[in-house]
Amino acid sequence: MVTEDDRSAHSPHGKAELCDPAIRLYEEALKTGRLARADVSAAPCLIDLSLLYPDPWNNTWLRPVPPSAALAHLLQPVSREIEERLQLAATLSQSLLPLTAVAHGDPNMAITVLEGIIAIQASIDEATATATEEILTAQPGSDRPPETLQAALANAQTAIRRGARIRHIYQHPARYSSSIRGYIAQVPDQYLQVRTTELTVERLIIIDRTVAYIPASDDRNTALRIGHPALVAYLIQVYEVLWAQAVPLAENHHTAAPDVPVTAVQRSIARLLAEGHVDDIVARKMGISVRTCRAHIAKLMQTLGATSRTHLGALLVRSGIVEATPTERVSPLENE
Repeated sequence: MVTEDDRSAHSPHGKAELCDPAIRLYEEALKTGRLARADVSAAPCLIDLSLLYPDPWNNTWLRPVPPSAALAHLLQPVSREIEERLQLAATLSQSLLPLTAVAHGDPNMAITVLEGIIAIQASIDEATATATEEILTAQPGSDRPPETLQAALANAQTAIRRGARIRHIYQHPARYSSSIRGYIAQVPDQYLQVRTTELTVERLIIIDRTVAYIPASDDRNTALRIGHPALVAYLIQVYEVLWAQAVPLAENHHTAAPDVPVTAVQRSIARLLAEGHVDDIVARKMGISVRTCRAHIAKLMQTLGATSRTHLGALLVRSGIVEATPTERVSPLENE
């Protein structure tokens, strides 16, 4: 009747669909009351959907099943599945709805784990789209990828249109980032305030003082969305302390020794070196590359006339750029 060759030659389509040849043959069978068995090879889907049955009196013919009867037969498994899913929904509702009042006050319900950069960004975009008051961010490092800054710019523009203001805290090296300055230049001054700090900051985003985002893994592919009022209030307090200690982007920094032409970045590097950190750690804390860090150290040595790292340590203390403890005056800088 229908061979595998017939099926392979048949134009592919959905299991619950009829091809054009099948529709024509089925229509013919409904009009005449029968269809030659040999003709079905052109439309095997008629057999697959049980729209034809063998003529009990003549094996060379097939009889059509009325469309209404065929439809009722084909819909039986679908109806059973719908009924089972409705029953499952009713059972779950009866079990869980009475417990919603109990879970409403659970603080853990206000912390959501977000997995993956896409999910994190989507959640931040959603929260930013409804911001009407203020967005606070602290960003580590000295530079940000172009695609990240594009997303940040889009979010900033959305928030500004709703009347929100924005505050950013970066680390000092960001002052020399062309990409960050390009982003800042595209945001109206009256809606944006930017400060930098020599401290090593971790990423923090607070939106309308109601929801906050912090990293939950070292690679920042996992984040926490925090909506608990007490936790958000604590993070706001941390942010305000950082903000108070940071320096406005529009202001120039002055070192502890005004007569020595040392930048704020170099002063921060000097302080970290004085604390005993090696170049790799200093670079990571400053959010810059090791190569850039060593270039700043070389500039410090040139500015102060140091002939070695040990000599640099003594000159930094003598100039007042860093303060030395009684037990650590020169040795922490010995990394030649």
